[in-house]
Amino acid sequence: MIEIDGSYGEGGGQVVRTAVALSAVTGEEIKVTNIRKNRPNPGLKQQHLKALETAASICGARVSGLSPGSTELFFAPVEIKGGKYNIDIGTAGSITLLLQCIMPSLPFAKEKVKLTIRGGTDVAWSPTIDYLQHVTLRALDQFGYAGSVTLEERGYYPRGGGKVSAVFEPCKLHGFHFRVTEENKRSGESQKEKIMGISHASNLPAHVPSRQAEAARSLLLEAGYTSRIDIKSCEFFSTGSGITLWSGYCGGSALGEKGLPAEKVGRRAAEEVIAELKAGTAVDIHLADQLIPYMALAGNSSYTVRELTLHAATNIWVTEQFLDVKFKIEEEKGFFKVSVD
Repeated sequence: MIEIDGSYGEGGGQVVRTAVALSAVTGEEIKVTNIRKNRPNPGLKQQHLKALETAASICGARVSGLSPGSTELFFAPVEIKGGKYNIDIGTAGSITLLLQCIMPSLPFAKEKVKLTIRGGTDVAWSPTIDYLQHVTLRALDQFGYAGSVTLEERGYYPRGGGKVSAVFEPCKLHGFHFRVTEENKRSGESQKEKIMGISHASNLPAHVPSRQAEAARSLLLEAGYTSRIDIKSCEFFSTGSGITLWSGYCGGSALGEKGLPAEKVGRRAAEEVIAELKAGTAVDIHLADQLIPYMALAGNSSYTVRELTLHAATNIWVTEQFLDVKFKIEEEKGFFKVSVD
């Protein structure tokens, strides 16, 4: 059995998600202790429970410790199966974080996996659904990963009610090196292509997503970037707004808040993506930590990133507990190179 200290490094839910995903792949039983120990409300929350229940269903695992507030988990996988699964998180819990818990294991499933998930698509402290579709999955495609995610309804905090369908096929992963050309490094742009984006709102005046988009567009133009931002005004179960921008393997996003002007939301997303593009590195700081388990499973992969976050360092540590790999981290002038053989 592999024992994982859930308070290590970043010490959040990501430790559990990565550990469970790699437990499913390797067949190793795990015990995770001190789950979210240093958080204001330690232990598992509703969104973690649903993710772990889903992972257990897909790989036929024996599991204990699945209760709200639990700080200890036992997970014993059997076999990664295919099939259809309907999941309702029951809150605005993040759909993308639930997917993070199972996606690394799905290339090794016996057959296709189809999921319908209800919950939050655009909520704080998690990747937006647009980021997952247009940045994460685009990057995973380079490893030969076979998966697609379709947004059906958006769900915002606190009501949730978003709906996503996803299909994942068994596949063989292969290594990939995310690189930036020397020409782009000198110009300070990691991608020459136009910045794309989606500005959206539900149950709010149509001018809200338009103002978000316009503010983002103006700031991007000031920084020397052209953009095309689609505007979506809808009426879903929950109320909220947000914007996600992306170019290549770099993204930026921001969510609306009560009392926060739409212009500030748009500028926040623009500032985030500009910082990544100006760094001249291959991937952004958020994608950098998401890629770690896939790089280890695929082998012979690398990327450059402007900063190695605690999330990324923690994911490297967890991944190395399960797989016979050793990540190499090289600090160069102005960026980090992360690689695995």
